[in-house]
Amino acid sequence: MSDPGVPPDIEAKVHQLERLIAEAKAVPLSSSVMVNRAEIDGLLDDLREALPDELAQARWVLAERDEILERAQGDVDRMLDEARQERDRLVSHEEVARTAEEEADRLLDDAREHARQIRLEAEDYVDAKLANFEVVLTKTLATVEKGRQKLRGRVDAATLAEDDLAFEGDLPED
Repeated sequence: MSDPGVPPDIEAKVHQLERLIAEAKAVPLSSSVMVNRAEIDGLLDDLREALPDELAQARWVLAERDEILERAQGDVDRMLDEARQERDRLVSHEEVARTAEEEADRLLDDAREHARQIRLEAEDYVDAKLANFEVVLTKTLATVEKGRQKLRGRVDAATLAEDDLAFEGDLPED
């Protein structure tokens, strides 16, 4: 039975070596056998001559395999580094976006609060102005009413003069 990976000349030499050992004379009271040293040395030399090409090829294949594995490992390491960098970049962008969104929300809240304060101050200002206007209108209305009554003869002139002076002192300053 021949091994498909072993060249025929090497396989033949191994069979010869096996046959020599199988046919060798047994040493009495031992499991050892006697073989012809010259024959064995000749077969071993033949095997050595046949093996170097195959061994060199096998060593080359192993070296090539190791080189391919090293390159593949280098590629894997490089891809992992790139993936980590991309992940870090994306996480960083996500963090920046989240921080920007939080800042935008904070600015909107601040602007809304500021607008509410301005609106309240404007309402207070308008209310104060309307209150002053109401006072002025009330006094003006009272003066007009007294003037009408004077025209009808119901109020004396001294009371009307006093009211005019009091009214001029109550006018708001702008």
